[in-house]
Order: sequence, then C-alpha cells, then structure tokens
Amino acid sequence: MTSPADDSAPSASETFSDRVYRSTGGIVSGVLLLALGGWLGIDAMVRGEGRTPWLALAGLLFAVPVVIAYTVRPAVYAGQDRLLVRNPFRTITLPWAAVEGLRAGYTSEVLAGGAKYQLWAIPVSLRQRKRAARQQARAASEDPFGRTSAHVTADKAEEDRRAPSDAAIGDLREMAETNARREGAQGAPEVRWAFEVIAPTVAGAVLLGIMLAIG
Repeated sequence: MTSPADDSAPSASETFSDRVYRSTGGIVSGVLLLALGGWLGIDAMVRGEGRTPWLALAGLLFAVPVVIAYTVRPAVYAGQDRLLVRNPFRTITLPWAAVEGLRAGYTSEVLAGGAKYQLWAIPVSLRQRKRAARQQARAASEDPFGRTSAHVTADKAEEDRRAPSDAAIGDLREMAETNARREGAQGAPEVRWAFEVIAPTVAGAVLLGIMLAIG
C-alpha cells in the first residue's frame, strides 16, 4: 500500500479514470448551499454579539463538512481493474471480480461481497425515467420496421434513450462483465471511513451542543 506522501503513488483519479460519474445537480446545489451558509455564517461572526459569533462558528464547522459530504464529495470511478465508490462518509474499493451485481431501482446500488453499497453519485430520477420511457415508446411507434430498441433508435445509434442513471448502471454492468476475469481485477472489497469528513462534523456538533447547553 502506498502512502499519501509518496509522490510516485497514483491518485484515485489516475487509477480509476476510465469513467467518472458525478451528480451535476448535487454539486451545483452544494456550491450554492456553501456560498449561502458561508455568507450568513461569516456575517454573523463579524457583526454578531455575545454568543452569536461562537454559535455561527460551531454551526459552520458542523454544516460545511455535511454539505460537502452529501453534495460535492460523492463520485464513482470505474477503471479496468476495479470500481471505486466515494460516498458521503465512506470510500469503497471493489475489484470487478468481487462485484456481484449493479441495479438502479429507487436508488443506484452495487452488490459485492454479500453487502450492498449505494452509489450516491448516480442518483435515480423517476421523472427522467418516465420521460425516457415515453421517448422510447414514441420512437418505437414511429418505426414501422421494428428497428428501435429500448436503448437506441436505428437512425440515431449514438443516442442512448435510457434515463441517465439507468445508462450509467448499464455501462458499469458491462464493465463488470468484461473485466471480471482480469488478473488485476481480483480481490475483496475494501471499505475506508472518511475521517477527514467525520472528524470536523463531530467536532462541530460537540461545539454546537456545548454552546446551546450553556446558553
């Protein structure tokens, strides 16, 4: 195992850079929440009186890591040998041989090692799925020769008509089936807790609790 200080060690983006999945909506909402919270929090610390600056500091220390964890942090990196899932408070490394299945129901999930892990970076939108189903039905009705599949139309083979989450899970499923026999894709799942997110969140919660208790 290489240490973070080793300059020659490949980063996650280098090792798992074949395909990267992130939620654009989640990132945008996270940035907006951080901007709003930072503006209100800093204003309270600068202009507040009494315990207000300390309460604002504790609130920011608690809220900022949580917002980052649920909006900006989630990502899925898919490479030739493994799948790396970065969720709010955990990072899961799954060699393709350990992946037992991928599915998108109400949430996107990967099954591996007898456990189920949610893919926070690939949110499921029922509205997008219904829209995709209507487009598929419309395309099929307009094709008198029956060449239209549930995924693409005959005249637009490059256009994927599935909902984004279903398309992403389909791509990952194909990668799992293709790469599972690779020598580098063998191994067991590894789960690491994101203490860089957990520690400031707990510290902020403790400080906020103390400030409220002595109020």
